[in-house]
Amino acid sequence: MEKRLLAPEEQGISPEAVVKVTTMKHIVEIQYLEKVNTKAHIRKLDSERYIDLETGEIRAFERTDNRGQGENSLRKTFNRLRELINTNFTGSPQELFVTLTYRGELQTNDTKRVYEDFKNFMKRLKYKYKKTTTIDYINVLEPHATGNFHMHVLLRFNDLENIYIPNTELAKLWGNGFVTVQSLQGVDNIGAYLSAYLADIEIPEDNAKMLEGHPDLVEKEVSGQKKKFMKGARLVFYPTGVNIYRKSKGIVEAEKEKMSYKNAQKKLGAATPNFKYGVELIDNEKDFRNTLIKEQYNL
Repeated sequence: MEKRLLAPEEQGISPEAVVKVTTMKHIVEIQYLEKVNTKAHIRKLDSERYIDLETGEIRAFERTDNRGQGENSLRKTFNRLRELINTNFTGSPQELFVTLTYRGELQTNDTKRVYEDFKNFMKRLKYKYKKTTTIDYINVLEPHATGNFHMHVLLRFNDLENIYIPNTELAKLWGNGFVTVQSLQGVDNIGAYLSAYLADIEIPEDNAKMLEGHPDLVEKEVSGQKKKFMKGARLVFYPTGVNIYRKSKGIVEAEKEKMSYKNAQKKLGAATPNFKYGVELIDNEKDFRNTLIKEQYNL
């Protein structure tokens, strides 16, 4: 499948076109897909096989060694993660962004152990605050090139107006290594920020010069300094069969509606998109083309 970025003048949406509107607190996204498939072409038989409903053939699922090879699956996972974050976290004083790492001899690529360690950490944290507040979380794995993991956790202390916990205190509750707490004040799209944070890899300046012009090489400002990153480069380190993120029961889904583009504009009032993206999807083998347009509004 090839992609062609649409020029701004090609990114118009007809007022009567049906669009999907996703509402995540103060962030609203509109998605338009020119051709929508409403009919399933396959049916899963078991974990190994599926049937092609057009030909009647029974086929085996293709297996991949890492998540980076399952581009469509990863895209859906990170899109849902971004939506969950933006629906439940705004960078308010009652929220913390915590990174849990393992010290040298405890580093591990065993995801069952990682999540067991996290479960124990949450038990201790909830016990400490059991008389004052409930706590909700989104916990995301981040892999190293070595295959070992650490975790990024968004914590929301529901019944408190603000929260401050020293790193040393959280490290004692964690008990497996180092803990850092990062401020998200001033980040008005936490989902996009963290999704990129988890998927992209910083490229040293010397290497960045060699990659100049690469479509996935982007520049970001980090602590006041401009640095180069390769979009999605970390995804190849995610093994298959692993839940990239987990969430507590209090984390709610984004609100999704289908309506005409004209009605979506009425809902948004005078707001204008802060981000717009359009692409033509081309499958030359099947002689098929489709158009995808996304708009994002930060209210």
